[in-house]
Amino acid sequence: MRVAALLTAVALALPFTGQSGHAQEQAKQGETAKPGTAAVLRALDKVNGHTIDAEVAVGDKAAMFGLLVSVRDCRYPADNPTGDAYAFLSVHDPEDGTSHFEGWMIASSPALNALDHSRYDVWVIRCNNS
Repeated sequence: MRVAALLTAVALALPFTGQSGHAQEQAKQGETAKPGTAAVLRALDKVNGHTIDAEVAVGDKAAMFGLLVSVRDCRYPADNPTGDAYAFLSVHDPEDGTSHFEGWMIASSPALNALDHSRYDVWVIRCNNS
């Protein structure tokens, strides 16, 4: 089980150019992904239990608690717009520039390729196309 999760995480963390492993799997199944214009993200402060949601446009960044989150891409299944969205995120510390995460994150399986931070968690809720 851990090996499968690790292999999936590696496939999702492939360079940003080209299709993600998830997009390739959708293409094999005959599904097509549509690009979203923004990603809806949720952040959790694990110390006090507070959460915040933010809609971040593709190519833009947002401060979420003590992190700076950039959205490079957001896609969703064409036949199911409220379905399994996935986004390419970069998460950095705004003070020292430390990179905490960079890669594809899937809305339905955020733990598959998750942010590894001691205090904060960030995950994708959906893509918006407006």
